[in-house]
Amino acid sequence: MKKALKTGLLAAAMTLSVSSAAFAQDESMMPGTLTGNIALTNDYIFRGVTQTNHNAAVQGGLDWDTGMGFHFGTWGSSLNFADGNGATTEVDLYGGYGGKIENFTYDLGGIFYWYPGAPKAAHYNLWEVYGKAGYDFGIAALTLGVNYTPENFGKTGSATYLSSVVSIPIVPEFGLSVGADYWMLTNGIHDYADWNLGGTLHVPTWFDVDVRYYNTDAHYLGRLADDRFVVAIKRTF
Repeated sequence: MKKALKTGLLAAAMTLSVSSAAFAQDESMMPGTLTGNIALTNDYIFRGVTQTNHNAAVQGGLDWDTGMGFHFGTWGSSLNFADGNGATTEVDLYGGYGGKIENFTYDLGGIFYWYPGAPKAAHYNLWEVYGKAGYDFGIAALTLGVNYTPENFGKTGSATYLSSVVSIPIVPEFGLSVGADYWMLTNGIHDYADWNLGGTLHVPTWFDVDVRYYNTDAHYLGRLADDRFVVAIKRTF
């Protein structure tokens, strides 16, 4: 079942990628730019916590930049919560408005997280609103963000996630980045911090390879929040 799911996700992502290239080449059909991506990773880490029980994942997405500030997209990943609730896939739907003023960038929008296959009583599905702002200093770029949901995963109350990323270009094809984040939770769930450090290699016309170390102080989650080295290979079309 898991093999079939991964094969299906990969095929769907490749189909979306081919379609996106065709649309992008014909501006009369759709304004802006449509791109697709597929990725393979040895673990899917979300906010410091594994979503695949520390197993590999197949991922893919489709993004449309209207060229007028508005952007929309969808992204999916295989997953395994190992909780018996039957969710094997995550599908995200998102949209927002962003732009750039000299070295300053901004983005405001919303994300809906959908977990097909999970029973309604599990209350997995949720939505967030977000805001991001960044500034490129030349030798490094800083991005700060905040995500908020009135009802978090598993119907555990409101939650606010604060994020920060510092990106340092080394050469045009390679850069380093470090992220430090903090999740403020309610309903008796402990707040926790997570962080990551890694580098991304861009191979022109081929793929990107990201190697990253993740860790968190959410020790109450046990092995689900263990530190982890993650390697992801991504192709964008």
